[in-house]
Order: sequence, then C-alpha cells, then structure tokens
Amino acid sequence: MNRNDVTEKIITVKVSKGITWESVAKKVGHSKEWVTAGCLGQMTFDDKAAKIIGKIFGLNAEEQKWLQVVPYKGSLPTPVPTDPLIYRWYEIVSVYGTTIKELIHEEFGDGIMSAIDFSMDIVRTPDPKGDRVNVVLSGKFLPYKTY
Repeated sequence: MNRNDVTEKIITVKVSKGITWESVAKKVGHSKEWVTAGCLGQMTFDDKAAKIIGKIFGLNAEEQKWLQVVPYKGSLPTPVPTDPLIYRWYEIVSVYGTTIKELIHEEFGDGIMSAIDFSMDIVRTPDPKGDRVNVVLSGKFLPYKTY
C-alpha cells in the first residue's frame, strides 16, 4: 500500500457515494481547496483530520496514516499537461507568466509569491454570457535576502 492507493480509494468512494469536496471540507474544518488537495495526495493531514477523512471514505487505520505522510508534491503525469483544463493553466502561465512576474516585482521588489504560505478560493460567478470561474490565489511575498 502507498499514498497513491489511498488517493485512488478516496476518489472511488467519492464517486460511488456522490460525496462533494465541499461537504468533506466542512466536516474537516478547512477550505475545500486545501482539503481537496490533501485528499488528492498533495497535502499532509494531521491525525484529527485524517480520522475525519477516514470515517467519510471508509479508510482503515493504516490508510489514515498514509494521509499524514508528507507527500511528494507535484501530481501531473507529464511535463506539459494533457488534460484540457489543466493545460489552460499551463497556457495561462506560458502567456501571462512574465507579466505576472513583472507586475509582482514592480509592486513588491525582487522575490517570490509563496506556495507554502498560500490560500486559494475557487467560486462560480454568474454571468449573462456564461458563468465565470473565479480563482483567487493569495501567497505571502518572500523577498530574496542579501547575505
């Protein structure tokens, strides 16, 4: 057994029982974005959250322990994503990455946006021309230090 086996079991149970990530997140007490990332093997749960997720998805004690192991982050199977939705994010970074970088540096200076001290919010925004996907990424600015 490994973490990928646990992820596959979670997805299987989610589909078979019609569970939503939002309902799981409410029971765990964290955002749907972070809990979903954790259930998909990209975050580490503490013991309390692992037990809640274990109950929801019918995980045994060993499977719950795998939820508490620090994962190897980065879950895409290919360097350039082939899934159309994920590819659009790759395209956004390819087209707008230099713009995002330039504007962050202009506003904050030389540094990076943290993906550790980070939050994300994904919401549906109604629009007469077709509903919009509204994604807000918020990461702490970390300046490069001089030494």
